[in-house]
Amino acid sequence: MVNMMRAVQYSTYGGDGPSSLKLVDIPVPKPKKGEVLVKVDVAGINTVDWKIQGGLLKHILPLKFPHIPGTDISGEVVSVGPGVENFIPGDKVISCVGVLRGGSLAEYAIAPIKSTVKRPPTITPVEGASVPVTGLTALQSAKNMAGIRLDGSSNLNVLITAASGGVGTLYVQLAKLGGCFVTATCGARNMALVKNLGADEVVDYKTPEGMRYKSPSGRKYDVVVHLAPYQPLEAFKAELAPEGMVMDMTPTFKTVARNWYNKLTFSKQKFLPFGMIPNATDLQEVIDLVEAGKLKVIVDSTYPLEKSADAWARSIKGHATGKVLVSCNN
Repeated sequence: MVNMMRAVQYSTYGGDGPSSLKLVDIPVPKPKKGEVLVKVDVAGINTVDWKIQGGLLKHILPLKFPHIPGTDISGEVVSVGPGVENFIPGDKVISCVGVLRGGSLAEYAIAPIKSTVKRPPTITPVEGASVPVTGLTALQSAKNMAGIRLDGSSNLNVLITAASGGVGTLYVQLAKLGGCFVTATCGARNMALVKNLGADEVVDYKTPEGMRYKSPSGRKYDVVVHLAPYQPLEAFKAELAPEGMVMDMTPTFKTVARNWYNKLTFSKQKFLPFGMIPNATDLQEVIDLVEAGKLKVIVDSTYPLEKSADAWARSIKGHATGKVLVSCNN
């Protein structure tokens, strides 16, 4: 077992974004109780990762610097902490390590067993690293907030904005599994992809209809899955069903404030912030859906660890089609 590893770190909030990421040599961490040490094959980058770098939650849950970012891990267990019985060295695993813990942009990372599952042989390391945050976000919000039932019986009209991104591509498929009528917005170059994933109608977000979130068939939405930058509830009201809901998937304090305002005014239209909770049960359900061929993973690009800043920049630009990944032991 090696004692040192390469890892990507940043040492302060804000800074210059991608250029603040530094490749360093540091000691390999040791797993504690309830943890495993994973040799990382592939790591995923998510919107929340660079939003945390930009200062999201710093007044509530501040980071300890220097910080190794990254939440998604696909790799191999090399050692286990005290009391760990369900994993042994050599196990191929997928893990959502948690956005504040971070650590995935490194050759080795600590993974909590409470949000780690074994990777089936039929799922590649790239596929495995593509689904923890995106899959959990889509699954938990669909089932627990939107009330989408994956047995095909939901019969809801659903709008998914920014549907060609990492979460959006999975959400379109989950909503169709649930029996929903799906309207999706994305850029013109990705409309065919989103249509092929199952969306019933796809709108270019730059057109007048796209900017007003109008359904080409005139449907009113029971659920809006808003994956694009913040928009107030008023942006959706005209196209929202009388008791419809908007789920802000990258919420700000404005989202929280509006949610409370709606409660105080007894509004039947809901504007809800979503927060993903890593856990092995839900992650296993996502992996099972991928293994069964019911969810298809879309990968935008894969960068070597030393080019993590380029991967970071690619994600920040907001035009990735599917998931941006980093190969950590290439």
